Amino acid sequence: MSDNGKGNGLTPPCVGLRVRGLQKSFGSVRAVAGADFTVRSGGTCALLGPSGCGKTTTLRMIAGLERPDAGEIVVAGRVVSSSERFVAPEERRIGMVFQDYALFPHMDVAANVGYGLGRKPDHGRVREALELVGLGDSGKRMVHELSGGQQQRVALARALAPTPDIVLLDEPFSNLDASLRDRLRQEVSAILRTAGVTAVFVTHDQEEAMSIAEQVVVMREGCVEQDGTPEEVYLRPATRWMAEFLGDIEVLPGEAREGRAKCELGSLPTEVHLDGAVDVLVRPEGLAVGVSGPSSAASAEVVSRRFFGHDQLLGLRLESGQVVRSRRLGFPAWHPGDHVQVWIEGPVEILPRADAPAVA
Repeated sequence: MSDNGKGNGLTPPCVGLRVRGLQKSFGSVRAVAGADFTVRSGGTCALLGPSGCGKTTTLRMIAGLERPDAGEIVVAGRVVSSSERFVAPEERRIGMVFQDYALFPHMDVAANVGYGLGRKPDHGRVREALELVGLGDSGKRMVHELSGGQQQRVALARALAPTPDIVLLDEPFSNLDASLRDRLRQEVSAILRTAGVTAVFVTHDQEEAMSIAEQVVVMREGCVEQDGTPEEVYLRPATRWMAEFLGDIEVLPGEAREGRAKCELGSLPTEVHLDGAVDVLVRPEGLAVGVSGPSSAASAEVVSRRFFGHDQLLGLRLESGQVVRSRRLGFPAWHPGDHVQVWIEGPVEILPRADAPAVA
């Protein structure tokens, strides 16, 4: 995302969070190695990546719970961390929802929400926050009387009650049963949109990040690997690692020359600067199958099929012997031994041939 205030050191009002050159080491271990990203005001951003990539450390530095070794953090136009300045966590106007919710079991729901408002909380604001999360009638209940999903919403109400400039959520759905997870994701997403607050949440769950965030920052080994909308990072991966980390990917060897890349499934337009050996990356849902196809289609044999009701995943052996996967609707049914035509009908990304082995 662009940073219009970059030239003069100011952050424009449309920016809710700006992170520049953030670094943090613990002894000899470099947890964050120069992270850079910007979140628009009122936007929802997911910090996504494998374990140990630095996403939680980054969140804790934004919150002020860890002091960066270098870099700058700007929240709603105010520098809260830099080489010259470090604002204490309680003075950052940041709401935090911890992984375990960190609720006080000896307090009722209203007291938990009011805790973030100081010694003399505004009871009207407490009620507003509880109504926002759908718990307007639960103020007198004790925490242990609530379900896991209700406890999560209390924690979110407590974070929102002081009207923060930004809300940070650390793995907010990891403690929920799978049956509740999807429903709560959508509820929390709707609450954050209604509140109009900038939100950043950490997750290792790709589906979670893609389904509720409008911006996904993918981290790897302490750095930002790619930053964009869910569609951009999924359909236009910047690296082969990105493509393989975010879901299934098929990699077809190809040769690029003069703005075209030739592979077993046809000739595709590519960046003019690409020349020589390339990898053509396509998602399984981008491979179409039929008894006949366009002129670019290749012959293949169905060698495997997994049926899921709403869709089916086919293994297709091309004439070269390479087996690729195609994800299609559950009908028509294809079976091992069927001879079909296969072609590319979805977005592709063409990158220089990868020397490194694929990620696990």
